Amino acid sequence: MWGDILLVVIGLIIGLIIGFFVARTMMKKYMKKNPPINEKMIEVMMSSMGRKPSQKQVRQVMNQMNKYM
Repeated sequence: MWGDILLVVIGLIIGLIIGFFVARTMMKKYMKKNPPINEKMIEVMMSSMGRKPSQKQVRQVMNQMNKYM
């Protein structure tokens, strides 16, 4: 009886660990394929705030955003 319960609990823990790593890998692949923000979006956002950004400024913002992802 206790052996059966122990096997179920161990199976759940192993399943959670495997599921976590599979989901993490899939999310990384998805984010690489479909980035949430790109340079064009940053340029449009800065332009809407009333300033014309240089390419250097856009790259700096992109590098900062990538650092935190």
